[in-house]
Amino acid sequence: MNTEQKKLWLHPYAWLLIAVLAVAISSIIIKFSSAPSSVAGMYRLFITVVIMLPLVPWKVLRTIRLTRKEWMVLSCAGFFLGLHFLLWMESLKYTSVASSMVFITLQPFFVMLGSFLLFKERSTIAGSLCMAMAVLGSFVIAWGDIGISREALFGDLLSLLGTMAVAVYMIAGQQVSRSLPSNLYSLIVFLIAGTVMFVYNLVNQIALTGYAAEEWMYFALLAIIPTIFGHLVFNMLLKHIGATNVSMAIIGEPVLAMILAYFLLNEYLGTAQMIGSFLTIAGMGMFFRLRARQTAVAAEAGV
Repeated sequence: MNTEQKKLWLHPYAWLLIAVLAVAISSIIIKFSSAPSSVAGMYRLFITVVIMLPLVPWKVLRTIRLTRKEWMVLSCAGFFLGLHFLLWMESLKYTSVASSMVFITLQPFFVMLGSFLLFKERSTIAGSLCMAMAVLGSFVIAWGDIGISREALFGDLLSLLGTMAVAVYMIAGQQVSRSLPSNLYSLIVFLIAGTVMFVYNLVNQIALTGYAAEEWMYFALLAIIPTIFGHLVFNMLLKHIGATNVSMAIIGEPVLAMILAYFLLNEYLGTAQMIGSFLTIAGMGMFFRLRARQTAVAAEAGV
């Protein structure tokens, strides 16, 4: 284990599992809420920022020196995170959890392509095949849900666009997060993302107040569970294991969300979903096993 990993309380992949479990719950909470998705997303991020304020190492601000380019990349990351929340959360209003979240599985492909084009970061053939297997499993899940989501193509399109947006966020974050403490980086991008949604609400004259106490409970839960224990942890892990590994783990989110939706929302769960889940989990397991071997070999070689 390298010095970067020793700074974490748990192994990076243990944190990754916690984060994936946390974000899988977000779709269920969103489905329970009747507030506009842009409002729920905005308060989700702003409440997260308030919670994080005491956790940020403010004393190090004097020592941080970001270039103009780094500030632009940081702003880009926050903007596309806000765009992701706006598009993906809205997609859940039009389609089922399984159909909406299946497009999240395309994220590692977008991230891998962007990382290669920008940073020349390569993936092995075996790793790419494992990734393809995991993605295939998620598409099998979606195919089994086609009878429900056939009339919800708009929701599927929103989810796809949201996945592209979060891939840009991951790639930008991988570059600039190394220059900032994790908590400070997360606070800045969450604040920018929340502001994006705030502007969207103002432009579209969506009410910002007048919601029932139950809705505020959902806003708080979205901030604490999938944002603090999910996206905040993902941000922390970007500098430890990279955007490709983080985005690969997120492929497991649709499987967990689908299972939760079956028990909590009575959404359909059939043979295709079961087979697809197995393929997704198997592909992810083999991918991370390959990564672990590569890390061990690199450590022995002193790389």
